[in-house]
Amino acid sequence: MTHKLILSFYGGVRSVTGSNFHIAGPTKKILVDCGLFQGGTFCDDVNREDFAYDPSTIALLIVTHAHIDHIGRIPKLYRDGFRGKIVSTLATKELAEPMLLDCLAVLEREEKRTGKSPLFSKEDIRSALSLWEGIPYHEKKPFDGDFTFSLRDAGHILGSAMVDIVGNGKHLLFTGDLGNSPSPLIKDAEIIHDATYLVMDSVYGDRQHEDVSRRKEILEDIIEETVRRGGALVIPAFSLERTQILIYEINDLVEHGKIPHVPVFVDSPLATHVTAVYRKHLAEFNDDVQEMLRSGDDIFSFPKLQFTKDSEESRAIAHIPNPKIIIAGGGMSHGGRVIEHEKRHLPDPKSTVLMVGYQAAGSIGRQLQEGAKKVNFHGEEVSVRATIRTIGGYSGHRDSKGLLEFVQGTADTLRKVFVVAGEERSALFLAQRIRDYVGVDAVSPEPNIAYELEF
Repeated sequence: MTHKLILSFYGGVRSVTGSNFHIAGPTKKILVDCGLFQGGTFCDDVNREDFAYDPSTIALLIVTHAHIDHIGRIPKLYRDGFRGKIVSTLATKELAEPMLLDCLAVLEREEKRTGKSPLFSKEDIRSALSLWEGIPYHEKKPFDGDFTFSLRDAGHILGSAMVDIVGNGKHLLFTGDLGNSPSPLIKDAEIIHDATYLVMDSVYGDRQHEDVSRRKEILEDIIEETVRRGGALVIPAFSLERTQILIYEINDLVEHGKIPHVPVFVDSPLATHVTAVYRKHLAEFNDDVQEMLRSGDDIFSFPKLQFTKDSEESRAIAHIPNPKIIIAGGGMSHGGRVIEHEKRHLPDPKSTVLMVGYQAAGSIGRQLQEGAKKVNFHGEEVSVRATIRTIGGYSGHRDSKGLLEFVQGTADTLRKVFVVAGEERSALFLAQRIRDYVGVDAVSPEPNIAYELEF
């Protein structure tokens, strides 16, 4: 018997953030992700708008991974009437709580500064978490009648998953964010050969990373250059995955005597909580990490590494003489403790600010990458004399070549590709490459438009 799914895009189209995909089945409605829109601010005003659908009608929310642009509006979804089930991997469920509580803290600071109404409350977070179930990869779950869904490893961050919805032997696959495999820590993304319809990210759909084999070498060079100048190396880093990768990489450089022993500060309470979750899931890491663990190495600890707990310890970092390394929360420099460190060190020509993740259009991080001589932190203008560097190889997102290769792996079964979660230029570029090189219909979908998929 032929069925149809109606697929609509209510976020994460023609923009990187705010992923929110709606699927109407024969009798039930589900969502894949419900993320925060981010850009020039941590929480763009669009987040406060009503959902384009009635949250009380949603039976199931499947979460691909725990980054805020994929989970940040879940408490609002609950506040607005959602009472269905939430499903993800167990690691994603465990990471969601500290991520959402940290998100709330940032929102409260923004709301205090701007006078805007709260997006959601701590009780909304707790209530949403009570609906959440963690399941293993590849475990099939019923969805609607003859439809099932399962999770496949996306290789992006700990617990990240692709969502595979199956009916009548046909597959609708949501990639979430495809990992930039090989990762220093986690396993590679699974190779897919059976997708009928594909909804895929395009964060770097029009760009190439440098060779991932050189990323640690480049990091080593940047550390040595900054230490030689007597400056501070400030790394705005997402507290989830990117910080853990940096700790792991610096640990290896220290243990092999490749960089000078200087103080290294992880200035992020969230990163401390996330690292604790990572320690619980060490068995899920890749073979290289397993070998290091068997040798007795603590991959998240080395001499002169310090996790700061409270704001007093954070402020005390300023009194530690250079050279030093500061990995601070606030990956796009629009919030978090990294702001104070950047305000202090951006005017210093001896220092370096290193970008290791995606910087959204309009963010301070993107302005720095584009060569700004001055930046404005909440009304305070700061001169930029420090060296600004970027290492694309540490991105958790697959680049244009890798994304195209992923599609080619399942080209024989594909009917249509929806290119999402990228800036408009990036999404349109990747869609055109898929049409040209793979010969499959690929589109950058319009927001709020329904697409009928036959099963």
